[in-house]
Amino acid sequence: MGTKKIPMRMCTGCREMKPKKDLIRIVKTTDSGIKLDFTGKLNGRGAYICKNKECLLKAHKSNALSRAFETSVSEEIYSQLETELQNE
Repeated sequence: MGTKKIPMRMCTGCREMKPKKDLIRIVKTTDSGIKLDFTGKLNGRGAYICKNKECLLKAHKSNALSRAFETSVSEEIYSQLETELQNE
């Protein structure tokens, strides 16, 4: 058979296309809550960010996540992302 297609997603920080499994997914749920999705299966609008601090800082500085979700993203989400990046 053929080779399996690898799903690609764009990082909101560096704007590069990367394999989905190499990125962290952030989700805006139907009740307008914003959560980190480590399973990649939560319902809602998703945005992706690389697993490095530079991309997180770029996304934070340019308000990329707020634009992707068309709502303001709290500092709590950014701090959760930062602690998650430090754990890896």
